[in-house]
This record gives sequence, structure tokens and C-alpha cells, in this order.
Amino acid sequence: MTDAPQPMNEIEAAAHHAKRAAEGAADAMPEEAPKGWSNLSLAIGVGVGSAAIAAALLYANSGRGKKKGE
Repeated sequence: MTDAPQPMNEIEAAAHHAKRAAEGAADAMPEEAPKGWSNLSLAIGVGVGSAAIAAALLYANSGRGKKKGE
């Protein structure tokens, strides 16, 4: 039996590449996350923004569909 590496197919090659990239990225990551917005405050901001947009659309469409003669 030989110790020569077996040829890889495309999926195996992509998996090896992804693993090496993930290991390299893990080494480059800082130990402590930078201070900034927490996930909770971002979620609250998105929720409030969505509610504001929905309210604006409801208000804008509230006068439509009704004609004075009907």
C-alpha cells in the first residue's frame, strides 16, 4: 500500500478549504468582543422601526378607498 494522498473530489476539496479558512479566521479573531450595540438593543430597534413603518402605512392608506359621493 502506498502513502500517496488520494485525489479529492470537488466537495472534499471545498470542505478542506472551508476548514482551513475557519481555522485561520479563528486565530485572527480577537479574544474579547468590541464594545458596541448589544443584540437586544438591535432587536428592539428593528422592532420599533418595523412598528413605525407599519403605522405610517396604515395612516397613509386610511383615507383611500372612500369617495365623498358614496
